[in-house]
Parts: sequence; C-alpha cells; structure tokens
Amino acid sequence: MNFSVRCGVTGIIGAWLMLQAATLHAEVIQADPGNYRAQLASLKAGDHLQLAPGDYYRGLPLHNLAGEAGKPIVIAGPAAPGRAIFHARAGAHTVSLLNAAYIEIRNLELDGENLPVDGVRAEGHAQFAHHITLTHLLIVGHGNNQQTVAISTKCPAWGWVIRDNVIRGAGTGMYLGNSDGSDPFIGGVIEYNLITDTLGYNLQIKHQIGRPEVPGIPTAPQQTVIRYNVFSKAENSSAGGLARPNVLVGHAPTAGAGVDDRYLVYGNFFYRNPTEALFQGEGNIAFYNNVLVNPDGDALHIQPHHDQPKQIWIAYNSIIASGDGVRILTRAESPANVRDVTHNLIFAGRPLAGGTQLGNRVSQPGQAAVWLRRPDAAPPLLDLSPLKSLDGAAATLPNLPDVANDYAGRPRNAADIGAFNSDVPQRRNPMALISRMLPR
Repeated sequence: MNFSVRCGVTGIIGAWLMLQAATLHAEVIQADPGNYRAQLASLKAGDHLQLAPGDYYRGLPLHNLAGEAGKPIVIAGPAAPGRAIFHARAGAHTVSLLNAAYIEIRNLELDGENLPVDGVRAEGHAQFAHHITLTHLLIVGHGNNQQTVAISTKCPAWGWVIRDNVIRGAGTGMYLGNSDGSDPFIGGVIEYNLITDTLGYNLQIKHQIGRPEVPGIPTAPQQTVIRYNVFSKAENSSAGGLARPNVLVGHAPTAGAGVDDRYLVYGNFFYRNPTEALFQGEGNIAFYNNVLVNPDGDALHIQPHHDQPKQIWIAYNSIIASGDGVRILTRAESPANVRDVTHNLIFAGRPLAGGTQLGNRVSQPGQAAVWLRRPDAAPPLLDLSPLKSLDGAAATLPNLPDVANDYAGRPRNAADIGAFNSDVPQRRNPMALISRMLPR
C-alpha cells in the first residue's frame, strides 16, 4: 500500500471511530409528562429526548441548551399513534428558546388554550437562537388576539428551518424579527407549512436596521427561502386598522453586513384575503412559480414599507384577483434598481402596474375560465393549470433554485407564461400538492 492510499484509509478509519464514539456518547432518552422537565438540563449534543404520548402542562423551556452542527439535540413526540400535547400556561410561552442552538423540535401539538402566550418563542432577552429546526408541529388555540403568535423570534435568529407544520387560527402565524427592525431573522428556510385563518399575518419577516454583533452571526450575503407553503386568510381575518397581508417581508439592512440579503419566494399557494394583499414585500426579492388567488381583493404588492423595493424579479406566477394583480410602487427618490416582471399569467381587475414588463399575459378575472381548468372552484378542486398552450417568447432563466421546474414540479419551458408548463399533459390536479403540507 502506498503512503497516500494508507493515509486515506487511516483517515477514513479515524473518522469512522470518531463517528462511533459520538454515536455511543449520544443517548435516546425516554420521557413522559411526569419526568421530562428533569431531563432537559442534562441534554447534550446528539441526544434525542423521546416524549411519550400524553398531556404536558409545564411547557418546554430550552434555555442555555446547545447541540452542535451535525449533532443537534432532538426533542420529539411520537409520530403515531397518539400525540405529545403541550398545553399553554398563563404568563409563559410554551416552547421557550433562550441562548439555544442546534436544536430540533418535532412531532408535537401545541394547544394555546386561547391564552395570550406564544406557541414557540425565541425570547427577547436572549442573545441568540440559531440553527433551530421546527418540524411536524400542529399549533392550534393561539388566537387570543392578533399579537398572539404561533412561532415568534424576538432575538437574533439565523439558520432556522420551519418545515411541515400546521398552524390554524392563530393571532399571527409566524412573526420573525422584532417590530423595530432589531433582532433580525437571517438565512432561514420556511417550507411545506400550512397556515390558515389567522387574524393578522400568516407570516411576517421584519425589516432589519442592521446586523448586531453576536458571535457566529452570518456576515456574508444570506438567502431566506419561503417555498411550497399554503398561506390562507379565507376566514377569521381582521379588518380596518388591523388588516394585514397573508405574507409580508421587510428589507435587509440598508448598509453594511446583510445589505445584499434576499428572499426567494417560490412554489407557494396564496389564498384569499378580504382586506389586504396576499403578499407584500420590499428589499431584494425573487418571486416565482407561485399561485395566487384572491377573489376578495389584491394579490401582489411590491412597495415601500420601512425602506423600498430594490432588486425584484417576479416571474412565472399564475394570479387571479378581483383587485390588483401585480403592483410595484417606488418612492420618487428611489434609485434605478432592477424590477423585472416577466412571463406572469394575470387575471385581475387591475392586472399589472409598475416595473419593467416583458412577456406577461393579462386579462380580467372573468376570462380565467377560458384559459384555465377550474379557476372558480375552492381548494382542493381549484385548478389553475392551462387548458391550452400559453407559450410566449423564451426568457433567460436566472440561476435560482427550482426555477427550471413549474409549480407542479415538472420541467418548465423558458417560454411558459404562468406557473404551469402548458406543454405537458396534466395528469393530476396540482392543488393536491396541499396534501404535502399535512403532518406526517
């Protein structure tokens, strides 16, 4: 055996031994409503706290608790049958994160009991909460008022994954970041969630006034990805001064670290809002392959909120709205940023205003039934896939995740108009994709 091969084999053996040592060091710890709190403080990187089915009334405080990259601390309820149900307590948020990192929480039900407390909250007096994964949570009973939030961050938070959760009837579904622009939410992935019937936002990610000096916080450009979610305000929405869009994303820092951060918003289904737009945003946004349906009002607003729209790309979306389809507003002093609106299919009372427009097809809502399969049905029968080809001039696709696939996950043609590839025979209703958002 030559030296280089021998060193390679030695390295592999060494890595294997380290992995085995780590596996042996980590533990699967069984817990139940009577003893789980006593187990929390002793959890270490790689440990798995397995909760038995039952009713838990003492919350889940995860304070000064950290796993490691590749070895998170896992806290999980049973996948099936039965559930670990955490019931809210007055004066305390149910899952409380304080100086926590590399923690995965999954397969829990959080019942807010209509109390004014949050389901999951990264506490405002924490220095950080980073690399937190929330998956397969069912969050109900958090609709006491609009400030009651299912998932909230109030400290610097980065590297979060929020996946495969169901939130029903909350005051606000997710409120990520602080209202004054401090304590930013950075580089997250929000995917395959079903958020319905909130009083306020299904999701808001707050604007950022700057990047705080916290050890380990990202300083290079980051992307927050919002994909394959269902955002619906068909019921329960506040009106008047409390009216909110389904989703609102705020701007990145205007200077320094984070100035080039952006949102990638794609493959989502936005449904109904009687008092506000389905989506509102500013800053740097790529918004593509989404389906937006709002027979009650407006669909997509890109406009100043705390700053202004900057690098904006809106493409390959299918939109039905009684009011605005796509509206881009800027301040008079706004610099000449790129704001492209291309290859969208829009049936709306006011289909398209603002931006650099190329290859879109627009018409009034009443024409949707001429071109689409079942545009007037309610989900899951709603189907915005085309009855006939909607190709236009070919566009150049940017280097973005999944941009070469349509809403249903099929290869797209660069000449497509709207969220669906009209040249591929439709084998199933793409709205059935909603079933992927349900807990497994």
